[in-house]
Order: sequence, then C-alpha cells, then structure tokens
Amino acid sequence: MPEPDVARVKVAGRTLRLTSLDKVMYPATETTKGEVLAYYAAVAPVLLPHLAGRPVTRVRWPHGVGDQSFFEKNVPSGAPSWLTRVQIDDVTYPFVTDAADLTYLVNLNALELHVPQWRVEDDQRVNPDRLVIDLDPGPPAGLHECARAALVVRDRLQQLGLELYPVTSGSKGMQLYAQLGGDLSSDQVRDLAQQLAQELTGAHPELLLWKMTKTLRPGKVFLDWSQNVAAKTTISPYSMRGRDDPWVATPRTWDEVEEGAERPDALRQLDIEEVRDRLDRHGDLAEGLLS
Repeated sequence: MPEPDVARVKVAGRTLRLTSLDKVMYPATETTKGEVLAYYAAVAPVLLPHLAGRPVTRVRWPHGVGDQSFFEKNVPSGAPSWLTRVQIDDVTYPFVTDAADLTYLVNLNALELHVPQWRVEDDQRVNPDRLVIDLDPGPPAGLHECARAALVVRDRLQQLGLELYPVTSGSKGMQLYAQLGGDLSSDQVRDLAQQLAQELTGAHPELLLWKMTKTLRPGKVFLDWSQNVAAKTTISPYSMRGRDDPWVATPRTWDEVEEGAERPDALRQLDIEEVRDRLDRHGDLAEGLLS
C-alpha cells in the first residue's frame, strides 16, 4: 500500500523518497514543503553554481518557520553514500553538486543554505574568491537605507576596480558581493573590508556604521565586514529564508537599487514565485560572480 504524503522521484539519476509534502512550512502564506521542494527544483540550474565547491551549512526547521530551528554543518545522520562530502577541520560538510544532493537536503526541511566566501580544491580550503559586505539595517532603517548605503559602497569599490553584485537578503537587509582573484587570504580580505567600512563610516556617519554597537545601530546601516572571516558564512543567492514569508536571497539590478535609494517603498524582499518569474526575464543577475 502506498504511503500517504510520500513521493518517490527520480532526480539527477537518483531515486529519492520525499516525505510530508503537504506539511505547511510557512503558516502565514500556507506554503507547503512540496512547494518549497518545487521552488528549489526550479532554481537549481542557477543556484547550484553558487554552491559549487563550497561546504554548505544548512538551517533546518523540522516543523516549519515560527517553530524551533537549528544550524547543521555536518553531513546529516543516515545520509546516502552518494552525497559528496569534505572534511574541514573537525567538520564533515556536504557538497551540493547536483539537483539530487539539493533535493535530499531540502527534504530534511533545510530551508536556508549558507556558504563561505572560499572554495575547496583537492580537499583543501583555498583563498576566497569573493568579498562580501553585509548591509544590516538598524530599525527604523530598512531596505531604503540599505539601498543608499549600497550606492556609497559601490562607488568606492569601483575605484578599486571591483564590480559589485547586489542581493536583497530575504531577511532585513542586503549583501554586496565582488569577485576576487584568490590572491588574498581570508584575513587579508577581512582587513580590507574593515578598512573600507571604517573609511565609509567616516565619510557618511549619518547613514553608516562599522562597529556592531547596539546603542549606535538605530536608523543606520551596519557594514558587516566580518562576514569575510574564514569561519563565517552568508546566505547563498537563491536560498530561501526562514522568515514569516517565503522570501529568497535575490540578486537585483542596480537600477532597482537606485530606485530603492530614491523612494522608501520602491525596494522590498521577494518571495519564491516572484524569483521564479524574474529568472525567466533576467536569468542569473549574479552570474558574473562565477566567471
């Protein structure tokens, strides 16, 4: 007799058993686990290149958002032998190399996928190939202030010959990514990002902040340079977030960011349906990070 609410599917040549497809993962929108899996299947062609070669840390919500969640770094207990893995320090991380790996992890209620700014080659961590500035607004600041901050950071990094790719985080703020050549260590990239954050805060003290000082945060945007530390990770582009709504870390155009800087209501976080529609129109706006 077939099991209720279970499907056996063929993904990238693997047979997977998907469970609890009708479970509501986002009560506010009644978004189900089946819809979450369908989203990840649809965006896999653009998501997988952003995960490639990077150990993936997951945030799992066993009973949906609004309930308890936990970070998971190690390969899950009972993972199939075909799931690629790598050991870094004392942690055995999974790699997500294809849609089967992705589907297996998402079926375990892993809504968020986080990765470091460095890759692994020949089982060794190599220098980072990305710099990231995380724009974290202190209420009542929001995406409007983040967009203004993003333009300031963009203009400064252009002077260093770096092209930035903006991503609305699917949570509160934004991330700005730049491709690096791999000649700097994580510590050197961290120091560079910190120096830039200090410099820009000095030039725009009414908007920006480089210290994580709670009393100074309200109404300003914290330029979180520390996300470049080797031990830290950021949400991957196209990953869902465990917020009330099924929002997604979404690459944006600079036209959108500029409009968001001009009008407080012009920029907002986007959900899974909007992201799928955008991919049909724009493709991967962060593809330049992969070249």
